[in-house]
Amino acid sequence: MTTKPSRELDTFANPEPDRDYTISMKLPEFTCLCPMTGQPDFATLHLHYVPDQLCVELKSLKLYIWSFRDEGAFHEAVTNRILSDLVGAISPRYMKLTADFSVRGGIYTSVTAEHRKDGWRSPDAVTLP
Repeated sequence: MTTKPSRELDTFANPEPDRDYTISMKLPEFTCLCPMTGQPDFATLHLHYVPDQLCVELKSLKLYIWSFRDEGAFHEAVTNRILSDLVGAISPRYMKLTADFSVRGGIYTSVTAEHRKDGWRSPDAVTLP
């Protein structure tokens, strides 16, 4: 196998650091293990962020997400850990991560965590006719 899971998040320079813009990603193949039963949990991750000086490189993000496959984690803990790791890697102006977990025991779980850089304000929304 030429690639394997990794907790290393690679970055690259934001090509437009003077502009607020949003990068959105949908990661439909997240898996981890239930810490109570060891059974697999499946989720779709929805990541939205406003970069500052750095952006996350996609292949490294894929390998990072893959690294949770054999790890036991509660939904709330793993969602916040992923957000914290991404914020630590790229220091975005804003980041929001939502993890939509597939049904377990008849219950669907969705966990949302956010980060805002100190002093950053979202631009006012523009309403077009």
